[in-house]
Amino acid sequence: MNTTLPTAAGRLDTEHTVVHLAAPPARRVGLLDRLALHAGLALITWSRRPRRIARTDESHEHELELVRERARVDHDAAVAHVLMMRLTVR
Repeated sequence: MNTTLPTAAGRLDTEHTVVHLAAPPARRVGLLDRLALHAGLALITWSRRPRRIARTDESHEHELELVRERARVDHDAAVAHVLMMRLTVR
């Protein structure tokens, strides 16, 4: 049933009214808003930075060597103090 019915003889619908809606004016971002956006992004980037640089084996070995050397110096000083106290004439 593909029958098309003709429009009425007295009806002329050839003029279509097209309504053009005026676009709303573009909203510009103010200077203060732009600065706030950049400051917020900078804070987010800064907060996601790595907290500590991964320690390499060489730096860890160097730190252990410093601790051992300090312990050695403290031990030698303690032994020297004990020997001096024993050799002191009373």
